[in-house]
Parts: sequence; structure tokens; C-alpha cells
Amino acid sequence: MSAPPISELTDRARDIFRLVVEGYLESGQPVGSKTLAGDTGLNLSPASIRAVLADLESTGLLSAPHTSAGRMPTETGLRLFVDGMMRVSEPTAEERAAIEGRLNGNGPIEQALEQTSAILSDLSGAAGMVMVPTRDQKLAQFSLVDLGQGRALAVLVSEDGNVENRVIELGGTLGPGLLEQASNYINAKLAGRTLNEAGASILKEITAGKSQLDEASKSLVERGLAVLSEDASQRPVLIVRGQANLLDDAAMQDIDRVRSLIEDLESKQSVAELLESAREAEATRIFIGSENRLFALSGSSVIASPYRDREGRVVGVLGVIGPTRLNYARVIPMIDLTARSLGKLIG
Repeated sequence: MSAPPISELTDRARDIFRLVVEGYLESGQPVGSKTLAGDTGLNLSPASIRAVLADLESTGLLSAPHTSAGRMPTETGLRLFVDGMMRVSEPTAEERAAIEGRLNGNGPIEQALEQTSAILSDLSGAAGMVMVPTRDQKLAQFSLVDLGQGRALAVLVSEDGNVENRVIELGGTLGPGLLEQASNYINAKLAGRTLNEAGASILKEITAGKSQLDEASKSLVERGLAVLSEDASQRPVLIVRGQANLLDDAAMQDIDRVRSLIEDLESKQSVAELLESAREAEATRIFIGSENRLFALSGSSVIASPYRDREGRVVGVLGVIGPTRLNYARVIPMIDLTARSLGKLIG
């Protein structure tokens, strides 16, 4: 059912709808007419409020759980509220200090990514998620070091000074100068290129028989590139922290939903694909309940934002996942601030 435009709701209906949603997001419980007739400034009788609640229910914006006389927003109602009625609150000074203090640039970027996920979890009360940035960096130097027993250490140095080491299983005895010849050949081809670019060019030249390498060196180069490329493709793409936050008292009343959510989170590649859809967004994206296929069964919401490097290029996505009663007004600006803070650390 599609929601009616906000303009079609009367002022009274808008006020009551907003109070129901805000009350539900704060408590996680349906909101009744007696509560609304209390200290909310409506100046309406419970009977008048019940009539408006019934109208809002008939439009698909509210629902009434069978165990309660109160009302709670449907996914359609939450979407209407988030898009047109929500009053966003900026992060508090304490939240800002917590985010900026823990993302201070000390330590490797992997540590910052772990910290980011933990920060989002701690401050939102949900599970924090960070997609590892694609680090398709341009390379400056490559070398192969003999480790003995048919193994070599491949050392990659990027233009920004990042160093990565990978052990290559070669088998057999390496001939004199073989590693040096292969290293020199790869170095000459990769300078200023990414690994993917250099690898494609080198393999094309080898396949076409245009390289000056002997057969042993060709084999070494091919195996080295294969190991490096395979390693990059198998790195974890997602860091998730704070799954325990999803197991609150309200969630435990619906253990099947929680079990479904935990299973979904364990499918990190699928979660990464969902977050990937937020990469090109100019602002934070919000997926409520069944709006996303992955978390449709668990009835969860995802709030995600891209983060950029210092040149403004999108390199990853971060966000939180939790019940649909997330405090959207508080969490959205917090995610925006975290994305900006993390982006300052990305080269």
C-alpha cells in the first residue's frame, strides 16, 4: 500500500501521526490514545484521538498489534515520516568528541575501519558496518625475495608508501638471478599503474611472446601476479561490530526475526552488495524493512552513507543495521559525521 502524501493529511492527523511515530521510536512500544491525550499538547479527548488513529490505520500508515490497543507505524508510515516529517538532531558535543577522538589518524587504516564499525555500534545501539575501501592503488615498486625451500616473498610498494607482502609458493629450486630478472621485468611494467592494469599488460605481453623472459621467469611472473590478484579478491569486504546490540529485550520476543537477521549478517558478501547500492548516493540512504530484499524477513532497517578520500572519490560505505525503530533523527547525522571523519584518514 502506498502512503498518502503528507499534504493530504489534516493538521490534526499529522500531529497525531508524528507523536505516535516518535513515541514508538523512543520506546519500541505501541502508543495508545490515553498516552496521546496526556501531556502532548493535543488538547483532544481519547475518543477524538482514537478516531484519527483509526483513519491513519485505514490509510496504511499505522497498525494495531493484536496484543495492544495502541498503534505503531508501518514500514510505509516510517518511510513517510523519515522522508517528510523527521526533525534531524545534530550529534551532541560528546558524540562528536567520541567519533573524532577515536578516529585520530594514529595506526593503520585497518585499525581505523575497525574503530569506525565499533563507534557506530556504540553510539547507535545497533550493529555498525563498514565496507573496506577498494585499494586499487598505483604502484611504485615490486620485488621478490628468496625465502628458500621453493618460496619467495613478493613485496608491493604503492605510490602513497603503503607496503604489502605476500608469500608465493614456487616449488623446486630457484635458479641464480631468476628472482632478480622477474622483479626487474615487473618493475619496469608496473610503475605508475595499478596491479590490475600492470597485470593485464604483462600477461598480454607474455601470451603474445613479446617479453624477453625465459620460460622459468615467465612462470614465476605469472604465478606471482596470480597470487597477488587472488589475495586481493579474497580479502574481507565488510567489518561488522555490535551484533549483540540486536539482542535486546524487545527483539528476544521475536526470536525467529533475530535468528533471520543474524544469519543475514553472516552473509557478508550479500550485505556488502546492499551497501554497494549506497556508493553513488549524494547523501545517507535509508532502507526500511522489506524495502531491501536481504533483510525483508527480519524486518530491519539499514542506514548507510558513502565515505570519500581526500580527493572526493567514494572508496567505501559505512552504516548501521538495527530494528525499524532506530532513532533515525539521531543516527543519520551521526553516520554523516563518521563518514566525513573517516574520509579524512583515507589517502
